Amino acid sequence: MGAALAAGDQCGGASWYGPGFHGKTAASGERFNENAMTAAHRSLPFGTVVKVVDQRTGKSITVKINDRGPFHKGRIIDLSKAAATALGFRNAGTTKVCIDRA
Repeated sequence: MGAALAAGDQCGGASWYGPGFHGKTAASGERFNENAMTAAHRSLPFGTVVKVVDQRTGKSITVKINDRGPFHKGRIIDLSKAAATALGFRNAGTTKVCIDRA
């Protein structure tokens, strides 16, 4: 997929992470902050801002890519704890989303 990301091009699973990673260095070199609106993606350039839409609820958020992942089959993005909370799936752990450039 690379740097190009057309609207609705990528849909799949989303999960979240935070505890255990907070304060550690993300792949971008930034310190990971579980309370920031950030995410991990396998190939989008660091600093890319994407809109994440929960397919179940239609709710959307905007996050900045600053890490690499997810490493589970079927998942396309790992969101910070704050982003998962804002999207409303933190307690469930995973959800189905579509992402596109913000």
